Amino acid sequence: MSLPPAASVSYPFDAGPLVEPVHPGAARAFVQELRRAGRLKGSPVFGALVVVLISFVVIVLFGAVTVTLVTSAVAAATAGVDGGGIAVLFGILPLVVIGIIAAVGITLFVRGARSSSERMYRLDRFARANAMRYEPRLDDPGLPGMIFAIGSSRHSSDLVRGDRPRFVEFANYRYTTGSGKNQQTHHWGYVAVKLDTPLPHIVLDATSNNGLFGSNLPLTFDKDQRLSLEGDFDEYFSLYCPADYERDALYLFTPDIMARFIDNAAALDVEIVDDWLFLYAKRDFSTLDPATWAWLFSVIGALLEKFAQWARWRDERLAAVAAGVGTRHAGAASVPFSPPLDALRPPPGVAAEGRRLQRGVPWVPIIVGGVMVLFWIFTQIGPAFLR
Repeated sequence: MSLPPAASVSYPFDAGPLVEPVHPGAARAFVQELRRAGRLKGSPVFGALVVVLISFVVIVLFGAVTVTLVTSAVAAATAGVDGGGIAVLFGILPLVVIGIIAAVGITLFVRGARSSSERMYRLDRFARANAMRYEPRLDDPGLPGMIFAIGSSRHSSDLVRGDRPRFVEFANYRYTTGSGKNQQTHHWGYVAVKLDTPLPHIVLDATSNNGLFGSNLPLTFDKDQRLSLEGDFDEYFSLYCPADYERDALYLFTPDIMARFIDNAAALDVEIVDDWLFLYAKRDFSTLDPATWAWLFSVIGALLEKFAQWARWRDERLAAVAAGVGTRHAGAASVPFSPPLDALRPPPGVAAEGRRLQRGVPWVPIIVGGVMVLFWIFTQIGPAFLR
């Protein structure tokens, strides 16, 4: 199966393993091999113990009541009290309920374990069919993107990676913020693409996935760093770049590259940081849905061939380093030739002021939260003043 027409270069894409039948024994053997190789933590025994523990708790909670009811019902029936038989029936009923709960719990556990095994097996076969590789989980991936340094319990799951023509990683990502009743788990999908050279920190905040209070991104950036581009690009993305890097952003986002982002990635938030490009969305990317993979492959395919232009970018603020090299060459009388022009170019890299965007303050949520607090205070205290 070839990529959609948006990409002019064909890359392998075979969605067959995502939907083909899977023998339960093959999936189970694959997961066992992952555990033996240390690529998958945890044990199915632990899950079974959890089910047993829950069943035990249910029995303890209802056991005493059940025994009391059954004993009273049997005694009443033996003594010939009217309604004794019905009492026995209702006394046994809790035992039936406990049995049903235990059976349902065990069934759900077995189905869940089987579904998880088949999912990993399918994704591994899909990765292999597309010249990639699969990893079930990676704790604290350590990537420089904005979502990877927030909260706790950070981990990527169902990673599908490839190295041709450059390193690309598709994965789902989770992290937790808050504690107690306010604890929240955040769900993201991301694509990470390795670039040829470090670039200025640039964020493209897609307007299509913004919420009631603005951007859905976990960080807010200073509005003074917002750069308006030509055409209708601003209708699809809000572009942020470091101060004084506006010309560099215009070099990187030429009209043809802007068109590719609009046509293929308008539903995704984009971040360029160091020598990485990230695509984000608040949904799983690594799934068993062939349509999702076809879309993601088409996005990457449409952008890959344009990254060569980005590889030629250099930060003119680092020109002093190259100038120093040129001066040393020129002062060496024993060298009978001029240094090559490449030696006079700034070296790959980004000056300190362009490596990270300046953070902003999320005023809208703060104001809304403040209004809600004031309203609550008024509803609690206001009536006392009106008396």
